Amino acid sequence: MLRWVGTPTLGTVRPRREMPIHPDLCSAGMELELRHVRAFLAIAEEPTITRAAARLHMTQPALSRTLRRLEEQLGVVLVERSTRSMRLTPTGEAFRDRCRAVLAAVEDALAVAAPLRPLRLGHAWAAAGEHTTELLRAWSHAHPDRPLEVRRIGDRTAGLAGGEVDVALLRGPVDDGALQVRLLREEPRLAAVAADGRLADRDELTMADLAAEPVVLNRQYGTTTLDLWPADRRPGRTVEVADTEEWLTAVALGRGVGVTPASTAYFHGRPDVRYTPLRDAPPVPLLLAWRAASAHPSLPDFLRLAADVLGPGH
Repeated sequence: MLRWVGTPTLGTVRPRREMPIHPDLCSAGMELELRHVRAFLAIAEEPTITRAAARLHMTQPALSRTLRRLEEQLGVVLVERSTRSMRLTPTGEAFRDRCRAVLAAVEDALAVAAPLRPLRLGHAWAAAGEHTTELLRAWSHAHPDRPLEVRRIGDRTAGLAGGEVDVALLRGPVDDGALQVRLLREEPRLAAVAADGRLADRDELTMADLAAEPVVLNRQYGTTTLDLWPADRRPGRTVEVADTEEWLTAVALGRGVGVTPASTAYFHGRPDVRYTPLRDAPPVPLLLAWRAASAHPSLPDFLRLAADVLGPGH
């Protein structure tokens, strides 16, 4: 059994900071429920309160009230608000990390108590590319009575850090000591250019070709940074976006060019974006990652099957 779940973009994981323990956290009258944890994490991981509310399927005013009441209960300011954006305070950043740990622990406990819960597979934007269907069919054939749920979660760990998934397909390096990682294969990188742009008729491009253009960067969970270019030949201009959809739109409108794994072309092909081979770009590692403490009973079998289906030489 397979089920796809689409989840809006989450934020980037930042280093943990210690949070001062407020007396209200230890008081008998403090009632912190999982809904508060999930609400705060949505606010912490989305760029706007509107996106956070959409993720939780609730109204913006209701979510704002939940945040305000949470701050009143804790006696601290967790989020700095302005008319155009919101930003976590240092205490809010530390509280976010604690909430992620709490949610992950609860999810692991539920996995033990309810072994028939679907195994949740996360990905940020392209899963296993053209091999995704093959992987899912192989699981359904080998384990027809063990459900697998596929979730698209736009952060660098595709929901692993927040306990929203059990295992994830990731690209690029993973800097999180709580996760175990296995290299499955390497993917070539492609250039993404506007279909009506001056580079659209080229059969092949180089990193130097792209450096002469503005480069669109997905800072939330993209695999492209300026470090792909030599220090003395980096692009002079960049356009930063929050997610894959904004990245595609910026490229299509000719605001800049992009660099992306080949799987993006498979999952996000569109007539106004042209994907072109890059002759000298380094490949992108496709990784399988899971939490070291994960207790889902289907995880070991999925790790073996994914390595067989997606591993080198397949």
